[in-house]
Amino acid sequence: MRAKRPLREPVRDAPGPKLKNYITPAGLQRLKDEHRFLLNRERPAMTQVVAWAAANGDRSENADYQYGKRRLRQIDSRIRFLTKRIDAAEVVDPAAPRPRSAATRVFFGATVTYKDAAGREHVVRIVGIDEVDLNRRYISWISPLARALMKSTPGDRVAVHAPRKTEHIEVLDVEYAPIPMDPFREPPGAEAASRRAGPTPP
Repeated sequence: MRAKRPLREPVRDAPGPKLKNYITPAGLQRLKDEHRFLLNRERPAMTQVVAWAAANGDRSENADYQYGKRRLRQIDSRIRFLTKRIDAAEVVDPAAPRPRSAATRVFFGATVTYKDAAGREHVVRIVGIDEVDLNRRYISWISPLARALMKSTPGDRVAVHAPRKTEHIEVLDVEYAPIPMDPFREPPGAEAASRRAGPTPP
C-alpha cells in the first residue's frame, strides 16, 4: 500500500519592502482630521441610522437599512485605508533648512520651474500620493515627471518617459518653501453634519 505524503504548506513569497508614504506636515494633518471625523463622528452617526432603520421592520426590503449598511462598509474601508496611510507616513517639511548641496537639487517637497521642448515654462510642486492636485500642479513624487526631475539641478536637461512619449525638459529653478494645502472639510452630505444641523422641518 502506498504511503501518503504529508501535505505541504504552500510556498509564500517574502513580503517586499513597503513603499514609504512621503507626505508634507499639512498633508498628514489633513489625513488625520478626516480619520478622526470618520471614526468619532460620521461612523457613530451612521450606526445610529442603521439601528433606527433596523427597528422599522423587514430589513430585506428596508431601503434605509440597506443604504446604511452599505455606507458603513464604505466608511470602515476608508478608515482602514487612512490608518495604513498614516502609519506609513514619512513626514518631510518642504520649508525645513537643508544643506546647501541639497538646496538646489530636486527632492520631495521641491518647487520646480522647468521649460518644455516648446519653450513654455511650467512650475510644479512635488508632493505625496495623497496630496496630488493637478489644478495646482502638485504632482506625486512617484509620477514620471517627478522621477525624471529627482536630483537634478538648474541647468540640467532631463528626459521624461511617459507611457506614450518621451519629452526632454530643462530645469530652470529649484526652491524649497511651504506648500499650501487645503484642510479637510466635512463633505456636504455627511450624516454627522446633517445631524448637527438638526432635523429637517416637515
